[in-house]
Amino acid sequence: MRVLTLNCGSSSIKFQFINLSTDSVLAEGIIEKIGEDLSLFTYKSEKYTKKKREMMIEDHEKGIHLIIDTLMESHHGIIKNESEIDAVGHRLVHGGESFSSSVVISPEVIKVLHECIELAPLHNPANIKGIEGVSRYLPNVPQCGVFDTAFHQTMPKKAFLYPLPLPYYTENKIRRYGFHGTSHKYVSLEAAKYLNKDIKDLKIISCHIGNGASITAIKNGISVDTSMGFTPLEGLAMGTRCGDIDPALPIHMMKSMKMDVDEVNNILNKKSGMLGLSQISNDMREIEEEILDKKNPLAIDAHDVYAYKIKKYLGSYIAVLNGVDVVIFTGGVGENMPILRSLVCEEMDALGIKLDEKENNQFKGGILELHAKDSKVKVLKIPTNEELMIALETRKLLQKK
Repeated sequence: MRVLTLNCGSSSIKFQFINLSTDSVLAEGIIEKIGEDLSLFTYKSEKYTKKKREMMIEDHEKGIHLIIDTLMESHHGIIKNESEIDAVGHRLVHGGESFSSSVVISPEVIKVLHECIELAPLHNPANIKGIEGVSRYLPNVPQCGVFDTAFHQTMPKKAFLYPLPLPYYTENKIRRYGFHGTSHKYVSLEAAKYLNKDIKDLKIISCHIGNGASITAIKNGISVDTSMGFTPLEGLAMGTRCGDIDPALPIHMMKSMKMDVDEVNNILNKKSGMLGLSQISNDMREIEEEILDKKNPLAIDAHDVYAYKIKKYLGSYIAVLNGVDVVIFTGGVGENMPILRSLVCEEMDALGIKLDEKENNQFKGGILELHAKDSKVKVLKIPTNEELMIALETRKLLQKK
């Protein structure tokens, strides 16, 4: 089966065309700055070297059309016609409490996506546009959706309820939802496979650390708690998001600092985190350079906060799970920043975590063991692959039909 995976953001579309017979990526790319004066299109296939092209792409529907046309292009394409696309798998951000697993796209699914726009105002409309674009240009191709929130629907009430008046949950659906579910599920399954263990016998803490970051406690293969909440703002310090803060602070910013709601929202989501603390960048590669090469005190302090937040969640989830067998680092930062992993895991030997610093500083591909020989807990670096997870879930769904 060959599956086209789509990840439609508010102004972007990431895509991969995957051959599941070999788990190989036949083509991939991204459209950026959709709807702006100048959009960017990057495409790479077996026949074509990666290249960024500038053009006008007014909306997601035209973006979907461009992707499909490029896959069939005589010079750069890899298929002759639409019939060679067996299915399309979408990354869907928010399905509320309606879905606890992946779904075949139907009018009911689209209805729920519309109902959850208030919960994900940037992402759900883009997801809907992606589905509609595929329906227009590939009307006979089945579509499936993999929700970011679905993996976390197994959380017990004690983990997902906020201590607010209960009607806020029962009537307004205010609760912890969690995100990055596709990534957390994928790397936890990969860990079990790598260790040759049944995932139902493992206690896993998965750390997805990128510009957005979250940690999930996984017991017997299911999510029992996760750091992101009602929105992706809660939890860890991130690239531009503040994560956990005193909830009275936004009120203080509005009342005493005379900011309006939009200003506060912009600061908490786009000007905080590593960017806000370091006053340098939200790109952890730049932060790492400032630490290692320039000994920049602002970068060092910001990185200390960043790592400390991860360590606190890691320790709390060991308590939630009553121990841990495997700690996973994944995501762009989690996979590629040894000094972060080192800082998070230092002085954790009382909890059974000891790094092998030589292994931690290796830059090898694939799964890498980071733990010392006498560590009671396995520490693994596992590259995430949300696109493959979406493709696999799509195949599983369609085989059931």
